Amino acid sequence: MMSIEVKICGLDRVESVDAAIENGADLVGFVFYPPSPRNLTPEVAAALIARVPNNVTRVGLFVDPTDEVIDAALVGTKLDLLQLHGSETPDRVTEIKQRTQLPVMKVIKLASEADLLIAADYYDVADRLLFDAKPPADMENALPGGNALAFDWKLLANADIPLSWMLAGGLNAANISEAIQTSGTTAVDVSSGVEEAPGVKNPSRIKEFLLAAKS
Repeated sequence: MMSIEVKICGLDRVESVDAAIENGADLVGFVFYPPSPRNLTPEVAAALIARVPNNVTRVGLFVDPTDEVIDAALVGTKLDLLQLHGSETPDRVTEIKQRTQLPVMKVIKLASEADLLIAADYYDVADRLLFDAKPPADMENALPGGNALAFDWKLLANADIPLSWMLAGGLNAANISEAIQTSGTTAVDVSSGVEEAPGVKNPSRIKEFLLAAKS
């Protein structure tokens, strides 16, 4: 049976970090984006990241970051992977990789097959891809991610993607099995699907999601 890699993203409290690690998360994500309810200052992030063992990948999530924002986040924190969740160009991805000497996971937002074509621009520069739901143009207060929106998982079912990739967007313990089977993914990412309110993770939902995804 294939093993599913799971990332719990948007962690901002000790209890949720511990719940993710104790229940087998492979990656944990920390958000450096002020408009997000999950945003962390570098100081708070450093204390949380210090709790993460070396066998779990520490991911920093950024949205169209300046060099200064990335530098500030990297002072005193050990990040293993940078997640770029904005409209960063392939050139900018390359720049960030060279500057930080860290691997990059580029997020591609999907609503249709046309959106999938954009992914090809990043095949040569990103280390991984993450496919998330593209918010509709008329959605009020939409964030770059963490909107609890799903997309048609069939879009990825037969896609020929040469990089390792993750599935995100509207995932929760109830639909994760169907999402994995439909999309064919071997890696998933959840944020709002394990929350009781925007930005407030529920440790028992984290446990429930990890159990459902891993089984």
